[in-house]
Order: sequence, then structure tokens, then C-alpha cells
Amino acid sequence: MEQYRNLGGDSGVTGYEIGSDFIKVNFKDDSLYLYTYESTGQQDVETMKELATAGTGLNSFISSKVRKRYAAKLR
Repeated sequence: MEQYRNLGGDSGVTGYEIGSDFIKVNFKDDSLYLYTYESTGQQDVETMKELATAGTGLNSFISSKVRKRYAAKLR
């Protein structure tokens, strides 16, 4: 799991793991969610990957665009 850089300083995201067709996102409360092409849509997952590696905007994007379209809550 990669540490999220949190350049804005106020993100609820702490880490992420990127795969070919998914992203796993870890939050401050230690919850871990899986977002896949199938559950979330390819474009949104790709945007989430870009935001994760950039270290900014991921939590906001999930809150405003993705919401509950995750494949699974892993923890």
C-alpha cells in the first residue's frame, strides 16, 4: 500500500493500492475500499488513480462523484 501524500493537508485518505483495473483506498478510520472498473466505471477508476498518485483531490472526488459505487469494503 502506497502512502497518500495528502498535499492539501485535510484528506480522509491515508493510502492506496493501484491495479490494472482497480484501486484500493485506505481511509483515516482504517477502512479499506475496493473500487473496480465494473463497480465504479473505468473512467472514474482511472481518475482516482491519477489523483492518488498526484497526492491531492482523491477524497473529494470519492465524496462528490463516486460515493457508494465501490466493489467491496475490505476492512
